[in-house]
Amino acid sequence: MLKRRYGNRSEWKRVLQRQYAQSFLDTEDFKGYITLLHTIEVSKPSFVNYGEKNVCIVDDGYMWLQQFPLEKNHSVTTMFDANGDIVQWYIDICFCNGIENGIPWWYDLFLDIVLLPTGEVIEKDAEELEDALSTGIIDKRLYDMAWNEFNDIKRLLSSGDFDLIKLSNAHKESLSDLLK
Repeated sequence: MLKRRYGNRSEWKRVLQRQYAQSFLDTEDFKGYITLLHTIEVSKPSFVNYGEKNVCIVDDGYMWLQQFPLEKNHSVTTMFDANGDIVQWYIDICFCNGIENGIPWWYDLFLDIVLLPTGEVIEKDAEELEDALSTGIIDKRLYDMAWNEFNDIKRLLSSGDFDLIKLSNAHKESLSDLLK
């Protein structure tokens, strides 16, 4: 069974005080939902290790922008630090994006791509996709869909043509005034 994950991250216990906003956009550049979570206060910061790098992805004052493009098999979370600087882009490969009770969600297809501001691309969770196929959680069609989307996005990133990340700051700004 695929995990459904929600843009408001209401299940996230680490966040003690939060603000949240979302919107639907239908522009020439983007059609879909965008969400913004402002972690005003967290119980403790969260760090991830990428080789020699130890990156803080959430702390007091951080913002997570998530973009849910319609009819695509990915969503993008841009993590901003308390100064508004981008920490990383986290690209989830997904079966689909949707909305339930007014909250955007995605069905996670295990594979992920991290893009650091330095341009470094990190591939994640291929073993989880392999396990999902071998245990029957997904079928060969979803497996192939995940790899095709993953490879398409990697190609677009390497050529500088994955335009969704170029909208991160503008999308964050458009939601910042709506935070409550």
